[in-house]
Amino acid sequence: MNDYFEKILQADVYEVAKKTPLEKAHNLSSTLKNEVFLKREDLQEVFSFKIRGAYNKMSKLSKLELSQGVITSSAGNHAQGVALSALKLNCQATILMPITTPIVKINAVKNLKAKVILFGDNYDETYKEAIRISQERNLCFIHPFDDPDVIAGQGTIAIELVQQLKERPYAIYIAVGGGGLISGISLYIKKIWPDVKIIGVEPEDADAMSKSLEESKIVELSSIGQFADGVAVKKVGNNTFDIGRKYIDKMIRVNTDEICAAIKDVFEDTRSILEPAGALSIAGMKKDIAISNHLDKKMVAIACGANMNFERLRFVAERAELGECKEVMMAVQIPEQAGSLIDFCRLLNNRNLTEFSYRMSNSLSAQIFVGVQVYGLIDKKNLLDEFRNSRYPFIDISDDELSKNHLRHMVGGRLPKDFKEMNNRNFVELLYRFEFPERPGALINFLNNMKSNWSISVFHYRNYGADVGKIVIGVLIDRTEINEWNEFVKILGYKYWDETKNETYKLFLGAPE
Repeated sequence: MNDYFEKILQADVYEVAKKTPLEKAHNLSSTLKNEVFLKREDLQEVFSFKIRGAYNKMSKLSKLELSQGVITSSAGNHAQGVALSALKLNCQATILMPITTPIVKINAVKNLKAKVILFGDNYDETYKEAIRISQERNLCFIHPFDDPDVIAGQGTIAIELVQQLKERPYAIYIAVGGGGLISGISLYIKKIWPDVKIIGVEPEDADAMSKSLEESKIVELSSIGQFADGVAVKKVGNNTFDIGRKYIDKMIRVNTDEICAAIKDVFEDTRSILEPAGALSIAGMKKDIAISNHLDKKMVAIACGANMNFERLRFVAERAELGECKEVMMAVQIPEQAGSLIDFCRLLNNRNLTEFSYRMSNSLSAQIFVGVQVYGLIDKKNLLDEFRNSRYPFIDISDDELSKNHLRHMVGGRLPKDFKEMNNRNFVELLYRFEFPERPGALINFLNNMKSNWSISVFHYRNYGADVGKIVIGVLIDRTEINEWNEFVKILGYKYWDETKNETYKLFLGAPE
């Protein structure tokens, strides 16, 4: 371990890497009631700490090795580090990346003049192919994490931390994939500040280091989640496991919603957007503080990467509220009778709706998919208790992946078959879009002003974080009352569009012929 310490002190990284700032996260500090600092490795030229280890390793290669070229396997950030280092050292780099790698990372590597080969569904498949090619073509393989020089390069972060902090923190939280980052930092920190807690953070569905430490042997996972693709590794390294077993004080697992909430937290503090793996440490820190009831302690989280696909932001935004316990999602059954929807809304007790999907399914009951804004765990519990004491059967689906990813967008279908009987009684379905001011009470004001005998047959609402809410509503009314409906929508004062003749509506939601 002393050899590693010397390697860190002698590491050559600043030809391409820069000393990144250590910034106090004021919002997080206030919310968590601890002094929180972020080490901004996302501000490196390649938006990740990986440049440190890659360049340190490659700068030590011989001229012959560099002239033959290098090869590596990576989900993206290490790939960019190797590509930039190769450009600096006038060396050809071949990068193998999983076919699941976000396009932003693939393009970034190509822009650095490296040759990209997409192979395998995950890092481990990619790694095996890269090793095969390196042996076949006599190329030097630059390991993403399990190499002493790579580990030493990442350890230079710890040198900067000691200089920037001046006094020791309580804990340093570090994302763990293969283990190179936490190995480098812990080797140096434990030498300087032995009492500082080194806490690793992994996704629940990619927890190779956690399982390995628990079983005191390297465990290879049979499958891994890809949301935090930067740490999607089935097996940690031999070197990193040995170091981790000696120096990691604790491992924390976090779920997807908690990672999304951490991305939002960092954005609100810095106006920067971390990738999922880059926000792991913040998610783990928040969870550890909540579980251990830490108070007034100095905490450091390594914000280690920001190679985020723009297209992923919508998913992150949707799931962040759940991760912060600021939203509850429920499936609720209400009786299909006049006034039941208003009664349901009253039960929410002026809490803001975030989403509301409804489609009449039969003449007796209706299923509603609803998202409700809450203010932490206590308010969530209070809301669920209120529903348990109500007449409405419901299911809390806040932790159900199928519902959150798919079923929320699939609530719907055609009108029930017995609509024809209604139609014989001169009923017609109208479909309208509305925009109304996004404020508490606006929706229930809408419902209160409707005639009690107008039955709602379609309802979808989603809070988009704007100053206006958008809903789609279908109503069953007597044909003789169409003029009254037209007068109602005008008096209401909200912007509206008549979609009754929309061809898509007829195709997917319209009444059976």
